[in-house]
Amino acid sequence: MKRDYIFETRMMVRDYECDIEGIVNNANYLHYAEHTRHLFLKQCGLSFAQMHQKGIDAVVARMNLQYKVPLTCDDEFISRLAMTKEGLRYIFHQDIYRASDEKLCFRAAVEVVCLVNGRLGASKEYDEAFAKWLG
Repeated sequence: MKRDYIFETRMMVRDYECDIEGIVNNANYLHYAEHTRHLFLKQCGLSFAQMHQKGIDAVVARMNLQYKVPLTCDDEFISRLAMTKEGLRYIFHQDIYRASDEKLCFRAAVEVVCLVNGRLGASKEYDEAFAKWLG
């Protein structure tokens, strides 16, 4: 499936992220995906801390994960992100590729919703920050 990525970042696998089999432990892919989303938010001018002070918290509601090809110690990888919106849900389509050969290693659909003053709701700040990608 071809995606129209709107953001990407490069990272390296660190030795402590690997399990006894010598491959990245599955939970670490969630950290990579979350770090990518946070970098994307910063690029959009959004700060989690500032948004929280305004009473707006973006939280993960659901994740669909697919593990394809394992990363190993010292692999460089590219974490790419696309996004859509359905109702109140922002859906981040995130793919991780091994940099050396562009093999797809991990694919995720991460659904994020906003809690406004503790209640599920729309955030004009997030909508405005993402407007150019969500049309």
